[in-house]
Amino acid sequence: MLFLPSLSTEDLHHYHRVVTHSVEVRSHFDVLIWLQGDMQRYLPHDILIAAWGDFSSGAVQHDVISAMAGVRSHVSHAPAITPLLVTLFNRWAEFGNKPFSLNAGESGFLLNDSGLKSALGGALQKMRSATVHGIRDERGSHDCLYVAFSVKDIFTEVERGAMSMVLPYIDTALRQVEHLPHQAQLQSQASAKNGLLSIEHDLTDREAEILKWVALGKTNPEIGSILEISTFTVKNHMQRVFKKLDVSNRAQAVGKFRAWVNHA
Repeated sequence: MLFLPSLSTEDLHHYHRVVTHSVEVRSHFDVLIWLQGDMQRYLPHDILIAAWGDFSSGAVQHDVISAMAGVRSHVSHAPAITPLLVTLFNRWAEFGNKPFSLNAGESGFLLNDSGLKSALGGALQKMRSATVHGIRDERGSHDCLYVAFSVKDIFTEVERGAMSMVLPYIDTALRQVEHLPHQAQLQSQASAKNGLLSIEHDLTDREAEILKWVALGKTNPEIGSILEISTFTVKNHMQRVFKKLDVSNRAQAVGKFRAWVNHA
């Protein structure tokens, strides 16, 4: 079922005004007001979690957007919520990157023991349904996942269609908002590790970056596409990495990389 054709001309004008408001968003508070306002007409929800990163490795960050008391990003206990987000991302991929809904019943959505003690953990137990959609980043490194939770028993087919229609605007809005302090700190720590790796083994920044993608299971053509360089260039960089790390193949290079990161 298509979403927009079900709207009247007046509704279409209203929808257009709502979604184009995304370009005016500048802060987390702006996002909250926008999503809890007129957007509720198209995507009713009580909690929205936006996640981004490398879901295959679990290196994921997230934002929690909700009007519920205490349900905030900086106290959401990332180790508890990340497994749920990775599971939902994998299911989304299995469904052909199409939006889907799920029902949690009376138990709600459960985190692990440590997560249950957080405000978000308690709030998720009250949620009865969720609708999930994502955005693949074919040129960069950050796929995105969006999960709308509701106290309602179900998300309708029309609301799933709405999720598909409004998601690009939600994604645009959040990309205009600065990282929260704890998110910026995590990014700085990751950048610092890459820098130290370069110094420790005399790798160039590009060589360290390519080695990171190899460790994440990417092939040379995939890395070339991500970094917008040729496969031949990737191969040449990796040959220099082998020499500097004193290894003879990718598996050995990845082994040294992971051992270094784990002890850094």
